[in-house]
Amino acid sequence: MDRRTPDRRFAPLPVLSFLAASLTSAGVLAASPGNDPAALARIRDAAMQSDYAWERTADMTDLIGPRLSGSRGAAAAVTQVAEAMRKLGAKVSLQPVKVPHWVRGVETGELVDYAGRPEGITQRVVLTALGGSGATPDTGLVAPVLVLKHFDELKARASEVKGKIVLFDVPFDQHMAERGLAGSAYGQGSAYRRDGPRLAAELGAVAALVRSVGGAAYRLPHTGSSGLADGARIPAAAVSAEDAMLMARLARRGPLSMRLVLTPRTLPDADSYNVIADLPGTDKADEIVIVSGHLDSWDLATGAHDDAVGVASAMAVLETLKRLDYRPRRTIRMIAWMNEENGTRGARGYLAAEQGNVEKHFGAIESDNGAGRPFGMRTSVGPQAMKLFTPLQAALQPLGAGVIQRQDALQTGDLSGLERAGVPSFAPLIDTSSYFDYHHTPADTLDKVDPDHLRRHVAVMTATAWFLANLEQPIGRAVVPER
Repeated sequence: MDRRTPDRRFAPLPVLSFLAASLTSAGVLAASPGNDPAALARIRDAAMQSDYAWERTADMTDLIGPRLSGSRGAAAAVTQVAEAMRKLGAKVSLQPVKVPHWVRGVETGELVDYAGRPEGITQRVVLTALGGSGATPDTGLVAPVLVLKHFDELKARASEVKGKIVLFDVPFDQHMAERGLAGSAYGQGSAYRRDGPRLAAELGAVAALVRSVGGAAYRLPHTGSSGLADGARIPAAAVSAEDAMLMARLARRGPLSMRLVLTPRTLPDADSYNVIADLPGTDKADEIVIVSGHLDSWDLATGAHDDAVGVASAMAVLETLKRLDYRPRRTIRMIAWMNEENGTRGARGYLAAEQGNVEKHFGAIESDNGAGRPFGMRTSVGPQAMKLFTPLQAALQPLGAGVIQRQDALQTGDLSGLERAGVPSFAPLIDTSSYFDYHHTPADTLDKVDPDHLRRHVAVMTATAWFLANLEQPIGRAVVPER
């Protein structure tokens, strides 16, 4: 069966459309059907019969491509999403935000000297600049390489760092990822990408390299943000896992030197926007349920899993409810965030604008872990509210997505500020065992997205957004533990 063929285990869309039209003409849907089990089931089934999210993901990735903040691709994505939401009849606004504008340049690495090197032989290193990296001279720099395994070793060998290219050779723990702990594995590895270059710079390193943070050792570099700042912005890059291992082996044989060329530029901040589209509520229209993903992506690929699918799924929440003519009590607000990848300026701008209205935000959903198969939702609601979600779990169980997993804080990128302000967060609970194979690499393209999994995402997100928008009982405020 074509992967894009809707799952026929669920009611055919024409029947649903006819039913919705019949009920509307009879006046039944003039008021919200609320969280009646039949309404939740219709939402689930309608989502499973549509490829709207797939089509929007294809539009964003195939027609636009990369969407790094400040780029033409990011600007085109703002226009594309806003126009699609206006076509649905949503109330659309563009929220201005100033974003970083970092531009990748030439990026090459070459091992030019090492013990046992045959005359005339050098070896190419596959690498890519990290966001915020400084630049080498146009002709590059040549320096000895110091290979380190962890931060404690950096401290122990601090006197050796000055004048060196420091490589943090820290493997991504794929075993953790395959056992449902991909986020933890990524957190462990990304600490070296975020803090390693900065710490090396403070000790006098001329450049910093990190082993790519991700699985699938296919000699792919994984980019991402560094923690570098003006005043100590040394050249910094991620090298493929294979090349990091090669360099570690050569360093054990004796001194190792490398020529590194990185020519990125940090341009003045650029004008951009969050795209906000509201499906207005009925009797509780001043209360808000957010459903969201982030619009920007890294520039090595087309950002399909990270995070075109998240934005497209959020858009599909509104499309599904509009198609059914279901009208929520609370306003459901779709947000396509700008600048999650290298600054979270969009999220911070929204929080600043809504500071006086945070109490009216009932709950917030963000999808930013790709489009693996969903098993339910993670949430930071209080323990006492968990029993309220039984009807939602029952509606999603036919999809195998009835798990509601509670944490004290989700700390998702764009919602973390709102969560700290007390807004309970929600995020799809999904299979991420292969997500970091593609994450921030040249391989994050549309062909890696399973359309059936994407439909399930839309079903889970739409049912959850609707459920929150119509709950009678309060779910409390998030209480994020202090670090």
